[in-house]
Parts: sequence; C-alpha cells; structure tokens
Amino acid sequence: MTAMFEINTLLVGLLLVDFVLLGASRLGTSVRQVAAQGALLSLLTLAEHAGWGAPWRVWLLALGSGVVKAVVFPYFLRRALREADVRREMAPYVGFTASVLVGVAALAASLWLASRLPLPGPVPSPLLVPVSLFTVLVGMFLLVSRRKALTQVVGYLVVENGVFCFGLALPEDAPLPVEVGILLDIFAAVFIMGIMIYQISREFDDIDTGRLTSLRDEAS
Repeated sequence: MTAMFEINTLLVGLLLVDFVLLGASRLGTSVRQVAAQGALLSLLTLAEHAGWGAPWRVWLLALGSGVVKAVVFPYFLRRALREADVRREMAPYVGFTASVLVGVAALAASLWLASRLPLPGPVPSPLLVPVSLFTVLVGMFLLVSRRKALTQVVGYLVVENGVFCFGLALPEDAPLPVEVGILLDIFAAVFIMGIMIYQISREFDDIDTGRLTSLRDEAS
C-alpha cells in the first residue's frame, strides 16, 4: 500500500508538471519543469522496483537517467538560453490558456485510451499508462504549438520522458545496454539541438523557428 501511494504521488507530480509546461511562458520555467520531470522519473523507477531494495541494474538506470534528465539536459538548455538571450515564449501558435484546455482534453483522451490498451502484464499503478500517454501528447503538442526552438527541444524531451515512463509498465526483459543506449541517443540529440539553437540565435538574433520558415519561403 505504501509503495502504491508513493508511485501514485510521483505520477500525480508528473501530471502537474505537464500542465505547468502547457501554461508556462517563461523559458526558464520550462527548463526547470523538465528537470523536475527527470527527477520524478528517476524516483519512479526506484519506487516501482522495491525502492531501496531494488537491484543494482535498477539503481544504475535510475541514477543514470536522473543525472542525464535532471542535471545534464537542463544545463545545456540553460546555457543555450543564456546564449540566445531570450526569456519568454511571446507569440506561440496556440495561446497558453488554450494550451491548458487542450491539455485537459488530452488527459481525458489518455484516460480513455489507457482503459482500452492491452498490456502484456499487470502494472504497478492504474495511473501509470494514462500519465505516460498524456506526457507524450503534451510533448508533441509543445513541438507543434510553440515558436521558439528551445521550447521545441523541451517538447522533444517531454515526449522522451513519456516514452520512458511508459516503458516502466512493460516487462523487465529489456537489457540495460539498450536502455542506456536510448539515453545516450537522447543526450546526443539534445546536444546537437543546443548547438543549432546557438547558431540560429547568432545568425538571426532570435530563436523563433518561424524565421526559418520565412527564410525558406524567400529562398524558394
């Protein structure tokens, strides 16, 4: 019962972070929320595998993902934020209030889909699958509804966090090298994206991806 309470508490924390991301206009807030999401996922990994009594493989995955998601990724994002010298998402394609309303609809859709999704085995919490699906949907929505490149990187990380969370509901037969390899792939992608953000801000004095669209149109 205590373990179930801890897992549900962490999942509710992930849910709240998703809604904060949907309503956040400050880029620094988005970066901090992604860091908090990484820390919650690290704790969730331990909570689902007997906590302090978890095997070394689980500890290694939890600590590795926690360091990468809660420390390394946010460091690169904050550095890109300083280099780009921007603070807010000023004119998103979808407003922040409307984004939260879209999030409510996405949560309802996630709950409905999770109730009909066949799983290979029992899950540690009935909230795990819907929260995972909701997190993926929030990340995808941030990717298509925001103009700043850095916010889109945040959306990419949120999608990956949702996939990682969903993976905790699957059987424990995935080898550790595969899981570590996924984290390394994400690390490389975020590193490359950080370089791209710096280059965009240096050339255009802004990280609005809409400027790239207009440049493409002019070139064609």
